[in-house]
Amino acid sequence: MLEIDAILRAADRLRGQILNTPCVESRTLSEIVGAQVFLKFENLQFTASFKERGAYNKLAELVEARPRGDVSLGPGVIAMSAGNHAQGVAYHAQRLGLRALIVMPRFTPGVKIERTRGFGAEVVLHGDTLDAARAHALELAAREGLVFVHPYDDLAIMAGQGTVALEMLDAVPDLDTLVVSVGGGGLIAGMAVAARARKPGIEIVGVQTLRFAAMVDAVQGTHHPQGASTIAEGIAVGTPGVLTREVIERLACDLLLVDEGDIEQAVLMLLEIEKTLVEGAGAAGLAALLRHPERFRGKKVGLVLSGGNIDPLLLAAIIERGMVRAGRLARLRVSARDVPGMLARITAVVAEAGANIDEVHHQRAFTLLAAQNVEIELVLQTRGRAHLAAVLEAIHAAGFQAEEQH
Repeated sequence: MLEIDAILRAADRLRGQILNTPCVESRTLSEIVGAQVFLKFENLQFTASFKERGAYNKLAELVEARPRGDVSLGPGVIAMSAGNHAQGVAYHAQRLGLRALIVMPRFTPGVKIERTRGFGAEVVLHGDTLDAARAHALELAAREGLVFVHPYDDLAIMAGQGTVALEMLDAVPDLDTLVVSVGGGGLIAGMAVAARARKPGIEIVGVQTLRFAAMVDAVQGTHHPQGASTIAEGIAVGTPGVLTREVIERLACDLLLVDEGDIEQAVLMLLEIEKTLVEGAGAAGLAALLRHPERFRGKKVGLVLSGGNIDPLLLAAIIERGMVRAGRLARLRVSARDVPGMLARITAVVAEAGANIDEVHHQRAFTLLAAQNVEIELVLQTRGRAHLAAVLEAIHAAGFQAEEQH
C-alpha cells in the first residue's frame, strides 16, 4: 500500500531533478465555469508531462538499490507507453546512464516517437493497444533481462506522481478539490494519498473519456463500450491498475466522464485563454468542469494540466473544428445566375459585411438548380455566430439565396 512517507521520499529525490511547476489561478476560466480554478502547469516539464516524476523516482530507486544488491539492473530498463511515460523513462535513463528500451503502440503520434528516440532510447512499435504493447514489453524484458518499469501500477511510480499534489497544496493550501485525468490511475492514486495525508477533507475527482472508461467501469460497476481511439490518447487505457484501483476506491470521491467534444473545447480554451498548449489527456480536467459545472460551482478547484505533447496535425484539426463550432469558420452555399460578374458581386457583399473568404468553389454539374444557375460554396472567416448571421442577412438583402452548410 502506498504511504505518504514514500511520497515525501520521492519529493526529496525529485528536488532539483524536475521542475516545481507553477500552480496559479485562471481568472477567466474561473468566471466561465463558476468556480475558482487553479492550474498546475505540468506541461512545462522538460518532457512536457508529469510522467517524468514517477519515472525518475523509480529509476533513482533502482540505482540506489543496486550497490546493496537489492536489484540487478542488468542491461537496462524497458517500458511500454503511448508516449509521455516513454519520454520520462528515456530522458532520465539517459541522465542516469541506463539503457532504455521502449515499446509503443503503432498508433502513437510521431512527435512522441521521435522525442523518445531523441532521448537515446530504443523504440519498438508493436500492437494497436497499450495492452498489446505491454505484453510484448514483458516478453522482451524476460528475454533480454531488462527491468520492467510500469507506467502506473508501481508504488515508486505512484509516489513520484503524488508529489504533484504536495506542490499544489504548498502553493494553494485551501484548495477544496483536485480534478485529475485518469488512465491507468497512477497520477490520481499518488495525488490522493498525498493530498489526503496533508488535508483529509479534500475532494479527489477523477476524469475519464467515454471512449476509455475502464477505471470508471471497474470502480462503479458500469459497462461502457470501449472505443478504438480518442484525442486523449494519454489516458486511453483498457486495463486499469490493480494497485491504483485500490487507492481510487478508497480515496477518490468521484469519477466523471467527458466526451471528445468536451476535450476538444478544453484544449482550445487553454490555448486561447491561457496561451498554453495541452494535449487531450491534459485537458480532461477542464473538460469535466465544462461538462459538469454544477458539480464544482463555488469551490476552489485545482486542475492538473498533465501534459503538452500533442500531434501538430491533431491540434490543427481541433482548432479548425473549434472555429466551426463557434461560427468563426463557416461554409455557405449561395445560389445565383451563372452570368459574368456574379461572383464579384457576391464577394463584394461578403467583404462589405466584414467577413474574409477562405475558399470559393463553383458547382455547375452536381446540382438540382436550373441549368442557367450556379451554386457557389464559400468558406468564410467571421467574428462569431452573430457576425455570421449578419453576413447571411447581407447576402439575402442583395437578392441571393444563401444558407449555412453543416
